[in-house]
Amino acid sequence: MNVRKMLLFAPALLAIVVSIPIPASAHSFPEEESPKAGQTLGSAPSEVTIKFDAPIEKLFAKLEVTGADGQNLAVGTPQVSDDGIQLSVKLGALKPGDYTVKWAVVCIDTHHTNGSYTFSVVNGGS
Repeated sequence: MNVRKMLLFAPALLAIVVSIPIPASAHSFPEEESPKAGQTLGSAPSEVTIKFDAPIEKLFAKLEVTGADGQNLAVGTPQVSDDGIQLSVKLGALKPGDYTVKWAVVCIDTHHTNGSYTFSVVNGGS
């Protein structure tokens, strides 16, 4: 095939390649947190909740809240909403201080994501 014929077919080949659908890969990332990242609260929350932008697998969802000593202060196991979008865990009474929320999830398409953020409490009790 000579160069001239190749140049004639190049735009058609490019159009075919560009039009081939490529499956999108999803990852679940926090869309909203309660308490919010960096928030200072006047009273301790009774629960931490993270809403994700894509459904997560219930079996692999992890959520813990640690104080300065590194101890997990979550009460019970983390819960995933029926639609797989929200992850939450109950908390016992928190004292004034800084707390770290650590999460790890697997999106329904098997992509793993994790992260952490902090919040502060200035008064104890729930």
